Parts: sequence; C-alpha cells; structure tokens
Amino acid sequence: MYAVIASGGKQYRVTEGQTVRLEKLSGNVGSSVTFDKVLLFSDGENVKIGQPELEGVCVKANIVEQGKAKKVLVFKYKRRKRYRRKRGHRQQFTAIKVESIENSLS
Repeated sequence: MYAVIASGGKQYRVTEGQTVRLEKLSGNVGSSVTFDKVLLFSDGENVKIGQPELEGVCVKANIVEQGKAKKVLVFKYKRRKRYRRKRGHRQQFTAIKVESIENSLS
C-alpha cells in the first residue's frame, strides 16, 4: 500500500514505515503530522487518483528530525572577465516517519 502526497510544492511517494525528508515543516521532534493532500492511493490491487486530491484518505506521520542538508555551492563564473561569485546554501529539512495511511474510500 502506498500513497502520493504533496508537501512543500513537491510530491512524494510514501509507504507505511518509510522515512522521508521533506521541505521544512513546523513542529518539534516527536510530534505528529497529518497530510490531507493525497494525490494518489493504491492498496496493491486498486489505484485511486484524485482530481486534484482524494477525499477520505490521509497519511499520518511523526517528525523524526529537523535539520539542515549538506551545503550546495553556487558558483558563477564568466571567462576572461575576472568575474567569480561563490555562494553556499544549506536547505532546511524535516525527516518524517510514516505511521499509517488511512483510507475511508470504498
């Protein structure tokens, strides 16, 4: 059984027991999160596709970690012009562990 959820402008395919890194969510480590924006749900035999979202399906998860990812270097360079710019960026993330995918569809 799996579902496709939308969070932070991205889509993630999740299964029960899976740990996923998402864009930063508010909440402390150990708190629970519910995702109501479920775009697709499959129970192994039947696939339900939302237009755009499914009603009656939600994904429950717990926050495992709040942190920053590895640094991404942004280097701009123009040859023969003495132009170089080096910037770094560390994106914040939230790691969640999916506890259950609840389905009230027929």
